Amino acid sequence: MAQFLNPALRAVSDAVLAVASRHEVEDVLQGLVERARELAGARYAALGIPDGAGGFRRFLVAGMDDALIASMGPLPRTHGLLGAMLESPEPYRTADIHEHPRFRGWWPREHPDMRSFLGVPIVAADEVIGAFYLTHKEDAEDFDAADEEVIALLAAHAAIAITNARLYERTSELSVLAERNRLALELHDVVVQKLFSLVLTADAAGTLLERDGAAAARAQVARVQALASEALEELRALIGELRPPDLDADGLCGALRKHVDVMRRLHEDRRIELELDAGASTGDPAGDREVLRIAQEALHNALRHAGDAATVRVVLGAGDGRLRLTVADDGSGFDPGDPALRATRLGLTSMEERAARIGGELAIASGPGAGTTVTLEALGG
Repeated sequence: MAQFLNPALRAVSDAVLAVASRHEVEDVLQGLVERARELAGARYAALGIPDGAGGFRRFLVAGMDDALIASMGPLPRTHGLLGAMLESPEPYRTADIHEHPRFRGWWPREHPDMRSFLGVPIVAADEVIGAFYLTHKEDAEDFDAADEEVIALLAAHAAIAITNARLYERTSELSVLAERNRLALELHDVVVQKLFSLVLTADAAGTLLERDGAAAARAQVARVQALASEALEELRALIGELRPPDLDADGLCGALRKHVDVMRRLHEDRRIELELDAGASTGDPAGDREVLRIAQEALHNALRHAGDAATVRVVLGAGDGRLRLTVADDGSGFDPGDPALRATRLGLTSMEERAARIGGELAIASGPGAGTTVTLEALGG
């Protein structure tokens, strides 16, 4: 029994480390499938996660080369024995899959014939969320209880990986919704208001032309031109935020420099200072993207809400394995703990959530008449 448990426990330990250290759930699950095949002594192994619509969202295999997989056509459906393993939390073993009542008696043309079978459902919170499928025991006619036990151990950790993936997907969706809500508020608070003013001013110019002639309307026409120009710049800035930054090409420093350049053109009446340590990065593209979004949000807040701020200073530095971002303004300041203010400025919470996602710490120092300083500290690459 000890000889059986040692490799099983090592495999589970490897799986836990993989789940904890890797972001790509597909890679983690593929590793679990391959480990399941090795430990159970199976020629073929698969892991299926249903999509709730009669198919599989993911169906990962081991023991088949790419050519064989391609020759069998599209992903299987959740019918037959594949579906049966998703209907109950109980594992199932047989020496001949053909004898199971749910076996339909046919395969795709290129599908290898299979006899011995071990199916182990993946269960989370009393719900079957997937299953391991192993076939063709290499050194025996059937899979045994030891095989079933080790695959059950792996299934428990596959459940963790799948659950984490679901949570990550939902968090990402919520982040996208929050970002869309923020941009919608920006469109309403800035662009829509300017366009509305533009319409009213154009109407006033038209009235003056009819009543007093061209001379009296000239000032209003100039105002229309100015408002249209401002609205155009605002839209360009918002479109720039909607477009993903090209971090692969520009790096974190390059992307931040480009964003600051746009803000300088948009806010010519403000002084925006920028100081960068070349190569400053978290060492991870996803982490750099969060840092950039925090910098954009902090700069946006300084320019939109700092009142009479004349200067905004953005500093991105790195040293001793740490990354530090500072965005400071000399504006009117505010109370960061004011719940009423937080309800209207969603960006404050958004920055804190982004910092938490990369294991960083965000501090907001401000007070009435004292300006505002936003500081992010995180691990650097």
